[in-house]
Amino acid sequence: MSFFLTLVIDGALAGALYALIALAFVLIYKASAMINFALGEWIMFGALLAGAGAHALRLGGVGGFLFAVLVMAALAWTFGQLVVRRLIARPPIAALMVTLGLGMMMRGVAPVLFGDSPGLIPQTLLREPLVAGEIAIAADKLGAGGVAALCTALIGWFYRHSRTGLAVRAMADDPQAAMSVGIDVERHLLLVWALTGVVAVVAGVLWLFVAGSGFGVALIGLKIFPIVIIGGLDSVAGTIVAAMAIGVLESLGSGYLDGAVGSGFGGIMPYLALLAMLVVRPHGLFGSPRIERV
Repeated sequence: MSFFLTLVIDGALAGALYALIALAFVLIYKASAMINFALGEWIMFGALLAGAGAHALRLGGVGGFLFAVLVMAALAWTFGQLVVRRLIARPPIAALMVTLGLGMMMRGVAPVLFGDSPGLIPQTLLREPLVAGEIAIAADKLGAGGVAALCTALIGWFYRHSRTGLAVRAMADDPQAAMSVGIDVERHLLLVWALTGVVAVVAGVLWLFVAGSGFGVALIGLKIFPIVIIGGLDSVAGTIVAAMAIGVLESLGSGYLDGAVGSGFGGIMPYLALLAMLVVRPHGLFGSPRIERV
C-alpha cells in the first residue's frame, strides 16, 4: 500500500507541473485558435536563459529569473506582433507550420547561444526525501509541484476574475462581439502570448531542476500535447484534471509495469490514454464539441 501511495503522490506532483505547462497551450488556443507546437522549445529557452542570466551574466538567482522572464515575454510579444496577428483567419496549417518552424529554429540556435549553461536552481538542492511513515516523498518534486500548483492557481484566478482575463474569455467566445464592445483584441492577444513566455520560464526552471536534461527539455511539448487533447483544448479545468490523471497514470505505469513489460512503459501511458480518449470522446473530457451546420 505504501508503494502505491508513493507512486500516486509522485505522479500528482508531476501532474502539477504538467498542468502549468498545459495551461500555456490552452490559453494560446482559446485566445487565437492556434496551437503553439514550439512550446517545448520556449520552455527550453526559458530555462537556459535563466541559467545564463544567473551564471554567465552574474545576475544571481533572482536576477537571472527576471532576466529570462523579460526576454521570453519580449520574444513572445514580438512573435505575436510580427507573425500571429497576420495569421488570424488564415488556414490552420499556416499557424501549424509557423510554430513548427519556430521550434526547429530555436532548437538549432540554443546550443550555439548557451553551450553547457547550468540550470538556475542547483541540482543538489532538496535532494533528501521527506519520509512520513513508510512513504518517501522526493523533496525536489514536492517543492517544484507546490510552486507549479501555486502558479496554476494564479493563472486560473487571472483568467476567471481579472478584467484582462474576462476580455480574453470574451475573445475566445466571439472575437467580433468582443471588438464591438470595445475590447482591443490585438492587444489582449499579445498579452496572452507574453504570459505564455513567462509561464515557459517558470516551467523550464522547475523542469530542469527536477528532471535535468538541458536541451532535451524541448521534448516536454510532446509529452504535454496528449494532456491538452484529453482535457479539451478549450477547457482550463479539463486540462488541470487531465494533467493530474496523466501524471498518476504515468507514475503507476512505471512503478508496476516497467519491470514486466519493459523499461519506459510509463512514458507511453499518455499516448495510450490519448488514443482511448479520441475513440470515446474526441473533443476531450471537458472540451466543447464542434457543431457545424452543413
